[in-house]
Amino acid sequence: MHKSTMPLSGVRTLYQLFLLTLMVLLAACSSLRLAYNHGDTLLYWWIDGYVDLNSDQKEWVREDIDKLFHWHRKTQLQDYVQILQTAQRQLTAGPTQADLQTDFDDIKKRTESLLLKAAPELADLTRSLQADQIATLERKFAANNADFRKKNMRGDREAQQKFRYKKSMEQFELWFGSFTSEQEAAIRQASDARPLNNEIWLDERVRRQKNIVALARRVQSEKLGKEATVAAIQELIKDGFERLENSERKTFFDSYEQANLQLVLTVIKLATPAQKAHAQKRMQGWIDDFRTLATDQK
Repeated sequence: MHKSTMPLSGVRTLYQLFLLTLMVLLAACSSLRLAYNHGDTLLYWWIDGYVDLNSDQKEWVREDIDKLFHWHRKTQLQDYVQILQTAQRQLTAGPTQADLQTDFDDIKKRTESLLLKAAPELADLTRSLQADQIATLERKFAANNADFRKKNMRGDREAQQKFRYKKSMEQFELWFGSFTSEQEAAIRQASDARPLNNEIWLDERVRRQKNIVALARRVQSEKLGKEATVAAIQELIKDGFERLENSERKTFFDSYEQANLQLVLTVIKLATPAQKAHAQKRMQGWIDDFRTLATDQK
């Protein structure tokens, strides 16, 4: 398949979505600027792992990723600065659970708006996908699900709670540094208070993945036009966000969300002045890095 058969606007929007995942990976890196400056290569490998780019795609995909990162530097990084500055102020004043809920809702709205805005470009991409690429995506989803089962559903309830706690602690230690044994015990208690049902999370993952694959195959088999494909993608996006409010599992989702916010609030309340200073310093480092990256002409 030649580049001319796949609209650049479509692949560019898909890469933006992939970049959201990439930014999560960057959060674990000790040097944000170093990781971001190599992010184009990391993102290329990530995409290739999902759809197995063919020889005709490889060169222009790399070029388009470069354009994406240029756009991202110029238009998105200052938003990250504002988000981190808000977090700094909240950490100093001491956030309430309502503050954290507002932050979560804001991020969710930003994400939904971005995806809905991208629907026309995603429609172009979906209409251009080849059958073998859709099959590759489906196999990748299956492999990811197997990995989820292996990591999150191993052992009894205690083992699963411990694994979930350790994953959370990796993030908390990234921001606050090390914790005392007394703090860890309190955090573990708040972590275990969250509802635990990995079968639900796996089922929701599989549901979303099947919907994505089914839509891609429907577009190909029915040769849907641009307008119909846009409408189908918008419906899929809205369903993903509205499901939290309208699902038969709403009670579980709501209780998990509130318990997760309480866990974060517990960590902040337990943090010593030195630990909070550690978090403030790290956030300021990221703010400085984002500002530098936004003006970098790389």
